[in-house]
Amino acid sequence: MSATALEALHRYTLLESPTGDSRALAALAEVLEADAAGAGFTVAREAHPTGDHLLWTLPASPGGGASATGGPLLLLSHYDTVWPVGTLATMPWTAEGDVIRGPGVYDTKAGLAALLEAARRLAGRPHPEIRVIVVADEEIGSPTAGDLVRSEAARAAAVLGLEPPHPGGDLKTGRRGSTRARIAVTGVEAHAALDPDAGANAIDELVDQLLRVRAGVAERPVLLNVGTIAGGGRTNVVAGKAHADLGLRFTDPADEEAVIGLLRSLRPVREKARVTADLLSHRPTWKPAPDAPLLARIRAIAAGIGQEIDGRPADGAADTNTTGALGVPTVDGLAPRGGGAHARTEWVSSSGVGERIALLAALLAGGGLV
Repeated sequence: MSATALEALHRYTLLESPTGDSRALAALAEVLEADAAGAGFTVAREAHPTGDHLLWTLPASPGGGASATGGPLLLLSHYDTVWPVGTLATMPWTAEGDVIRGPGVYDTKAGLAALLEAARRLAGRPHPEIRVIVVADEEIGSPTAGDLVRSEAARAAAVLGLEPPHPGGDLKTGRRGSTRARIAVTGVEAHAALDPDAGANAIDELVDQLLRVRAGVAERPVLLNVGTIAGGGRTNVVAGKAHADLGLRFTDPADEEAVIGLLRSLRPVREKARVTADLLSHRPTWKPAPDAPLLARIRAIAAGIGQEIDGRPADGAADTNTTGALGVPTVDGLAPRGGGAHARTEWVSSSGVGERIALLAALLAGGGLV
């Protein structure tokens, strides 16, 4: 791992950047943009109250050529983490031997450090146009970044995701669909003993709706998790409001369509109740391509620099769900190897960062991918 990349990763880690903390994200965004500009990128932002998305462009170099489709190579990453500001006090940055620890080092600040070091190594080498989106709210499903990702993917020749890889370093060639949904119920409050029939209990209605959803997914290979539930107020008052947030994972677009359709078709059991179901975030199912031509090209380029790499589908979701589902050739997992994503044991391999810098530089140079 180069000293420049290690120093950059250190700086990025010390700038804690939890999702939704616009001030903390802005501080890291300024540093990332300065480093991107130093690596030759033109930088821009798409502003959002909860954190700006960063868009970097590296024009094709003389002799870099264009892809067969005329489109750029698109890279996807993010700079938000699951860790609140202050985590460094109990989970400090350390770099001992091959192990680097700290909040966000693996998911996915090491990927950003590797990318920018790889871009610096492109100086004087032919390469196609390179576009990079660095998302501010990836960890909660990219609710404000979806349109930007779709717009950039529509003209891209191929997409590389800078999320962490499989254990050991293999790449990701497909992902489960991931949807976060909220079922909300409005009932009618009344005295629970003196006039219960005048009310409509939102909690009871919510329970019945959750049973409907569970029955609807029972015969399908769908993961359903009721993550949070809230409602009511006092035991002597018929509950007037209740809601539940669901996490859903899909392996097949047909199941995804059916279950989302079920959510949208929910109707009240109780005459006086109102029920709504809203998608808080939605990442479509990315089914792996049968012949995986992009992975084959990556494997060949990796072999040319002495690296052996493979790929397979993954359970977790990311912005590459969107591009893969659109049919754009996509491979994810190009951040450095490590482990402990979203856990206090999070770590990244120093030698793995060096490997990814070399691989990314080779993939970006010469237009071999597109």
